[in-house]
Amino acid sequence: MPGRTGTRPEGVSRPGRPLAYGPVLAVVAVGLLATVVAAAFSGAAAAPPVGINDAGAVVRWALPAVRVVHDVTASLTFGALLLVGALVPRWRGAGALDDPRVAQGLRLAMLSGFVWALAGLVGVVLGFSDAAALPPGHPAFASELMASVWSLEALRVGIISAGCAFVVATGCALARSRWAALGLAAVALFGILVLGLAGHAGGSADHETAVNALGAHLLSAATWVGGLLALLVLRPTLGPTLAVVARRYSSLALWSFVTLGVSGVMVASTRLAGLSDLTTDYGILVVVKVLAFVALGVAGWWHRRSTLTAMETGAGAGGSRLGRPFVRLALGEGVVMALAFGVAAALARSAPPVPETTADPTAALALTGFPAPDAPTALSWVTAWRVEWLFLATGLLAIGLYVAGVVRLHRRGDRWPVGRTVNWVVGWLVFLYATNGALGIYGRVAFSWHMTLHMVEAMVVPIFLVLGAPVTLALRALAARKDGSVGPREIVLRVVHSKVFAVAGNPIFAAVFFFASLVAFYWTGLFELALTTHTGHLLMTAHFVLAGYLFAWVLVGVDPGPKRWSPALRLIVLFATIAFHAFFGVAMISGTDVIAPDFFRTIDIAWVPDLLADQRNGGSVAWAIGELPALALALVVAAQWFRSDRAEGVRRDRRADRDGDAELNEYNERLARMAGRRDDA
Repeated sequence: MPGRTGTRPEGVSRPGRPLAYGPVLAVVAVGLLATVVAAAFSGAAAAPPVGINDAGAVVRWALPAVRVVHDVTASLTFGALLLVGALVPRWRGAGALDDPRVAQGLRLAMLSGFVWALAGLVGVVLGFSDAAALPPGHPAFASELMASVWSLEALRVGIISAGCAFVVATGCALARSRWAALGLAAVALFGILVLGLAGHAGGSADHETAVNALGAHLLSAATWVGGLLALLVLRPTLGPTLAVVARRYSSLALWSFVTLGVSGVMVASTRLAGLSDLTTDYGILVVVKVLAFVALGVAGWWHRRSTLTAMETGAGAGGSRLGRPFVRLALGEGVVMALAFGVAAALARSAPPVPETTADPTAALALTGFPAPDAPTALSWVTAWRVEWLFLATGLLAIGLYVAGVVRLHRRGDRWPVGRTVNWVVGWLVFLYATNGALGIYGRVAFSWHMTLHMVEAMVVPIFLVLGAPVTLALRALAARKDGSVGPREIVLRVVHSKVFAVAGNPIFAAVFFFASLVAFYWTGLFELALTTHTGHLLMTAHFVLAGYLFAWVLVGVDPGPKRWSPALRLIVLFATIAFHAFFGVAMISGTDVIAPDFFRTIDIAWVPDLLADQRNGGSVAWAIGELPALALALVVAAQWFRSDRAEGVRRDRRADRDGDAELNEYNERLARMAGRRDDA
């Protein structure tokens, strides 16, 4: 095999040859230097006032330094896995498990992953030392650390992230394929995103906006910085395909640039009260990050305008002089990124102009992150709005990508049913109204409103989305990768034809999952967790929509997937599920115990004087609203059944015209033979 005989494309290094780790070391060095300068400027590592206990200067200075190493290696791990999993073409002649480029990328991710895990654990230890004002050498340090580390959110999140890093690094040592690299990239991404729950903006008064923005910030930074560093380190193995990989990375970098800019503004808005705060030490560091961001944007524009075009038009770009301008510019970008990392690490240790928390918060604000809303009126259905930025961005992005796919089909002369586009857009508009309007506001504090929100997200929105046939559109609009790399279309096909989806796409499984998760959510602690934590709220919303989408898809979906059951069997599944759903509503109506009593009694909403009565109203909503989507689903199944029978009738008529109705003639002859045998008997 090529990977073992030594045959390789021109300009590609041997699999065992050391990679170019110099850029990573340079980025870490510049980041550490920037951290020292920024921390000294802002006082992030200064000793606390007299009378306040301190863990010592070593801890104060080591914390931001370790954070730089942590952030760089976390980004590099994710970037390397993403690069070899989705961007690097297959080595011609190599099989799925013997591509040296994939092997080198996995090796790079393994090394950086272990450093990431180690830096994460060191950060947890130093973070506890700083929070407890207890030097690591103190005799009681170890026992205090073990007793308290999991109870502090920032340290708990750090442990989870370090655990993900260790799993990724260990997996890279065993993995050999692109799909394994992409799976490990998903784990690495989770380990990065979870850090947003305890980031330096996560404690602001506008907690949910800060966490959402910080999560987007971490995702875009990891993709942009990690991809660039991985590209520089793996460059010796890419050879002439460097131009292809760089072009694909450039597209991801552009998306990351936009996301990073928008999320950065949102994060800064939660820490700065106005433009005047930009003159504070914290604000000046923010300005430095903005200048670095602008410089990186200019460099990216120059990449797309000049160096990438030169590499693509030149022969053997990866091993010729044409690749050198790209490398020089990319190294310059890496240095600027390192400066931004260093400043960010110092900002995480600096006091912002806006206080971390609101003074003397109400019970509703403390538990939900928002003040208690006024009593709803009839006009509240149209006048009550509170922007949920993550849901708003998700809905607008889903609509935009769908419309872009439709436009692409029309430009090449293909048609796409208008009804499907309307269904998709309406589904997401309903979702945006539910999450940003009255239901999203009052559903955080009143059970009946919450149940209405649940029914809309799980039983109304999914029907429209399923009828939009997004998978079919994606498979028709996305270009297939013919070079062995994994693109969006290949991922969609992999999911559609996976064994997991074959099980999930079974109507029995979908129905049981839909109903069982409904019961488990309300009669366990999950409901209260969703009411009191941002993470729980996000997972609840995602679960409602996905469970409803799966249930609607097995009944009326037109996208490819596991073999469809007959319409009659699907109707039976639908009616059985709705019967159980009605039982759920009746159980809510007849219940005598308040669900999540501690939460609702603590927030004590004045316009909900009787919690049990409000809960029973929610049960009535579940019972009543559940019937209308069920009727709509039944009508769609019946319509599909009718169209299927009519199409089958037309097909049989055409076949009869072609063969002279041979099937009917054969049937009549068989009846005649049977009659003749009876006469003979």
